[in-house]
Order: sequence, then structure tokens, then C-alpha cells
Amino acid sequence: MAAPPIPNAVVSSNGRVVFTGEQIKRGQQAWLASGGQQVGTVWGHGSYVAPDWSADWLHREAVALRDTWARQEFGKPYLNLDADKQGLLDARLRREMRKNSYDAANGRVTLSQERAQAVAQVAAHYESLYGTDKAFDTLREQYAMNANALPNAADREALASFFFWSAWSATTDRPGQSDITYTNNWPHEPLVGNTPTTANGLWSIASVVLLIAGIAAMIWYHTAHGEEEHVATPAKDPLFNVKATPSMRATKKYFYVVIGLLLTQVGMGAITAHYAVEGHSFFGMPLATVLPWVVSRTIHTQFGVLWIATAWLATGLYISPLLSGHEPKLQKLGVDVLFWALIFIVVGSTAMGWIGSLQHLGTDFSFWIGNQGLAYTSMGRVWQILLFIGLLFWLFLMGRALMPALKNKKTEGRGLIAMVFLSATCIGLFYASSLAWGQHTHYSMIEYWRWWLVHLWVEGFFEVFATAVIALIFSRLGLIRIDSANRAIVMETIVFLFGGILGTLHHLYFTGTSTAVIAVGAVFSAFEVVPLALIGLEGWHTYRKAQAAPWVATYKWSILCFVAVGVWNTLGAGVLGFSINPPISLYYVQGLNMTPAHGHAALFGVYGMLGIGLMLFCLRGLSERDDWEDKLLKPSFWMLNVGLFMMVFMSILPSGIYQAWASVSKGLWYARSPEVIHSALMQNLVWLRVPGDIVFALGVLYLARFALRLIRRRPAAVKVAQGI
Repeated sequence: MAAPPIPNAVVSSNGRVVFTGEQIKRGQQAWLASGGQQVGTVWGHGSYVAPDWSADWLHREAVALRDTWARQEFGKPYLNLDADKQGLLDARLRREMRKNSYDAANGRVTLSQERAQAVAQVAAHYESLYGTDKAFDTLREQYAMNANALPNAADREALASFFFWSAWSATTDRPGQSDITYTNNWPHEPLVGNTPTTANGLWSIASVVLLIAGIAAMIWYHTAHGEEEHVATPAKDPLFNVKATPSMRATKKYFYVVIGLLLTQVGMGAITAHYAVEGHSFFGMPLATVLPWVVSRTIHTQFGVLWIATAWLATGLYISPLLSGHEPKLQKLGVDVLFWALIFIVVGSTAMGWIGSLQHLGTDFSFWIGNQGLAYTSMGRVWQILLFIGLLFWLFLMGRALMPALKNKKTEGRGLIAMVFLSATCIGLFYASSLAWGQHTHYSMIEYWRWWLVHLWVEGFFEVFATAVIALIFSRLGLIRIDSANRAIVMETIVFLFGGILGTLHHLYFTGTSTAVIAVGAVFSAFEVVPLALIGLEGWHTYRKAQAAPWVATYKWSILCFVAVGVWNTLGAGVLGFSINPPISLYYVQGLNMTPAHGHAALFGVYGMLGIGLMLFCLRGLSERDDWEDKLLKPSFWMLNVGLFMMVFMSILPSGIYQAWASVSKGLWYARSPEVIHSALMQNLVWLRVPGDIVFALGVLYLARFALRLIRRRPAAVKVAQGI
């Protein structure tokens, strides 16, 4: 099945042009340039304070059309009619809205005159909302939107046409099918008969069955193979006498950038969360005039990816000479050049996105240099290209350092080293998927490629890279056998990529793609939970290994971070992830706070704690033993994990469950409406996030203090020598 077509024109039955195809395309660009997925959602993807514009338009149009008929035929509003007359109009509404009037021969969508009138009424609402009409000030504050988000009147008119098209796709039956829209009947909207399809329910059942079968197979496998053969832990730390090379020492500054980005992300997260209560203010201060929601949320989400990626990139540069025992010529220079290139990309993309959003510099600026308006991959195309080049350079630096070890067949752990380099290669090359869409690409295809990057790049290749690095670290410390680590990595890589690549499709159930996506995505998104549960078991074994010998305590907090990864993988990525993955579940909760509950627990709990664990391991090898202070790491570790738990389970998840009830009972438009978002219960749940945020922020501050003390205790001459 094809994605929803973009018509050449939308016309009324009397021949009047309502919208043109060029307006719809321009409207997509205008929406993205004004903030896009950072301010509301289309087809459920984006941020959650402003409405889902597809569902919002659909409901407003349906109500307006029904009321137009009521006044024309019965002389009174729909709500004043008796049940029989209301039922008559309800049935007509479903027929009218679901009828596919697209003519492929001339590329036109034809609307009845009454529907065209309703469309014009709804379009006026959005044109005023994105303009300066003071009558909409309260609604803008509830949506955390600034006035005049689109200063150009033609852009506002085009924006309305794009919102109409996204709602038309969601309520119009696919050609040759009945009761199945281009978006598989999403969003839930009883007024137009949008309810889950038969395939949705059947494949949800299949996904649960496969999940149970996969976990049963995993338990059988572990029971059949028994416990891993006991490994005699070395009497002394195998890495105690390792001397850091110049390029290894040069990676130290990366980790301080990691902490700086993390601190900034936490600050922006606090501001962004508060905007859900005060749309334009931060405890009464009119902060949105200089730091609007669209900017604070962009930085919060973008920096979350950037600091985790920086920690992993630095780890790759650190361990490469460590594993091979080889320091290539000019390797330190390459590490330094890459560092400053990354700083340039981070600062440049953030500044240009901020300026472009405040100054409304237009669609071309937003796409190429500013903020593309796409969640988690918002930086302009120029910065994406530069980052891709940087990743390739990182891969080159790792490869030239690891090559001697890879070429030598007698190298201990050669298979693990090869797996690290292979996964690093995939990380570097696969970022090219961020370049797969263009400024004028169909929105369905933008979402297709964006999810291949956001989901698979992180949950596939980064997961394999991280698992291989941890196995290498443990094998070098003598805590696990190399052959056991090799077997585990190969098996987990197969499972991760087998489930992860096809499981990525669960993000595309309702984005105008093929109905077959439901079948494939449902089955394999469920299977993703199996290796996550396996990692949870490995976390327990890891903790037991941490007590193998007194010297292992030197790496206690790195190891405990890896244990936390296993716990959060099972809880955040596994349990919370599967709670929204089956089609029947995602049908009702896509675009609600169930998703950020999973996102926070998985992104920080898994990848964030893993990044911190790797950072601590590297800093341990780059610091004097006497400078290391576990007394600062202990509160940091527990505050980060306890704070995250409080944040998710006291605030975000309960608000998502409440919204899910609203979505099931009345429709997605209602779950995302100000009546729900700004209800007393939801506002109280937002405030309940504050205790967890405070505990979490204190954990980050303890981590920053720990890292700063490592610098302050070192003589200036040594710091210079280490390239800090």
C-alpha cells in the first residue's frame, strides 16, 4: 500500500480551490521551521504539551461539519437536537469523512461545499493561533507556544493545509479497502469511526505469544547450559601497570564535555518540564521570550543524545590503543582535532537553531543551518553532514589504532576486538540515514528514515558496541573468559539486530505506511524484549563478579553502572517499552506520556548509565589512584538512579496512564487537550516530578564535583602533559 498521496489540489464540489498541493508541501516545511515535533505532534510523533495537530484538526473539522449540517437542516446547533437527529448526522459524518474522493487521474481531492466550509473554519483557527491574535493568548500559553510563531501569512495558510492533509490521511479509507485509513485508523476518534483494525488486534496477540515463547526459549537455553564455568580471578589488577598513551590521555577532556552537556541537559529539562505548568514563564520569570519551549526542548533532547554519544566515542578512542598496545603516529593530534570539531558542531548547531527559532529565519535556514524541527535529530543538514564526517574520522582513528591487533592472529580476544570495530563501523556509516530525507521529502518518508536513525542507530548498533566493549573490559580484568564473552556477544548481536532492525517498524504503524508494517513490526518489537531480559540476568552475574577479589573494588562504580544498565534495560526498555509496543496499545497511547516514561527510563537508565560507567572506567585509568574518591561517586550513583525512578514512576508514568484512559474513553484529541493536560490532576503530577528532578540533579552535581576534584588535585605541568 502506498503512503497517503499529496493531491495537486483540494477543491470543493463547486470547483473552488480550497488548498493546493504546493501549499501542503510548503505547510510541512513551515511547521517544521516553526518548531515542528518540538511543539506538538503530527501522527503522534513529537512533544506532548501542545496537541497532536492531526487529531486536533480531525476533531475540530468533524464537529464543525456536523454542526453546519444541523444548522442548515434543523435550524439549531447539533447539541440541541434529539437523539434520532443526532444519530442521523453522526452516520452521515462517518460516510462523508471516510469517503476517499482522491482522483488519481487529475490529482484532486473533492470536498462537499459544507465540508469545505468547515475546513475554512478550522483553518482560520490555526492561522490565528500561529499569528498574533490576542484572543488566542491563553491557548498559546497552554500549548507553551509564543505568539507569531509564523510571521508570514502565506506560511500560516500553508500550515493549515498541511494539518488538513495529515487529518485527511488519518480519516480517509485507503483505495480498495473499507474501514482502514492511510494511517490504519489512527488516531482514535469515535466521531468518524476511527477504531482499531482487525489486523491491529490479531498482530498484538501474536506479539505477546512470541514474547512468551522467546523468554521461554531464553530460560531453556540458560538452564540447559548451566552456570558459566568459574573463572579464577587474578590476584592483582591486570590493568594496574598500564601506561596511558598520549592519545589516551587526550580523551580526558571529552569526558568533561560529557559532564557539561549532561548538566545543560538537566537544566533545560527542568525548564521544559516547568513550561507544562507555566507555558511562558519559569516561576514567574518570562523566560520564554529568550528561551521558548521549542529551544529548551530541542536542547534537552539533542544534548541527551550528544553527551551519551560523546562518552562512547571517547571510550572507543581510549580503549583502542589499550587493546592493541599500539599508538599510531599523530594519533593524539587526530583525537584533539576531532574534539574541537565536535565542540564546533555542538555549539554551532545549538546557537544557529536558537537564533533561527527566535528570529523566524525561514524554512531554508531551518533545514540547512538551524532547527529542522525533528525530535532527536533536529540539527540543520550542514551540521548533520559535518557530524557524519566526524564519525567517519572517529572510525578512522579507532581503526588505525586497532589494526595491529586485528591483523595479528595471536592477539588475545581478537574476535571481541573485531566485534568492537565492526559495531563502530556500523555506528559511523549508519548515521548516513540522517541524510536520507530532503527538504521536500514526503512526511511519511521523513518519519521512516528518522526512526531508522533514532531507534536502530541507538538501540541496535550502539547496543552491540556497548555490549562488546563491556565484555572486552571484563575479559581484560580477568572476570570472564574470552571464549565465553565471544559466544555471548555473537548470540546477543544476532538477537539484537534480528529483533531491532525489524522491530524498528513498530514506530511506523500509524505514519501512513503499509498495513504489513503492523504485522512485521508487532512481532519483532515484542522480540526485542527478550535480549533485554537476558541483560537483566547478566547484570546480576556482573554484580557477583564485582566481589571476586579486593582489587575489583577499584572499578566498583563502573561495574555498578553496568549493573544498573541491566536493571533499566529490563525495566525501562523491556517492561515500559513493551507496554506501548503492541499495536493495540500504541494505537491508544502513541503521543502520550507513556512514551516519555519509556524514553527517560531507557535513554538515561540504559545508555546514560552505560556512558557514565564507561567514562568512570576510562577516567580511572587516566587518574592517579590517590585522587579517586568513591565517597562522591556513591551518592551520585544512588541519586541518579533513585531520582530517575522517582521521576518516571511518581510523575511521568502516572500522567501517561491518566492520558491513556482519556484516549480510550473519548479519543486522542481529548487526551492531548488543555482540559486534560491542564487539569488539576495532571498539574499535580507535573509538580510531583520536582522531588525526583532534584534528587537526580544532585546526582549529576556530585558527579561533576567528583570530576572537578580530579583536575584540581593534579599539578599544572601534569595537566598540560595530559592534553587537558
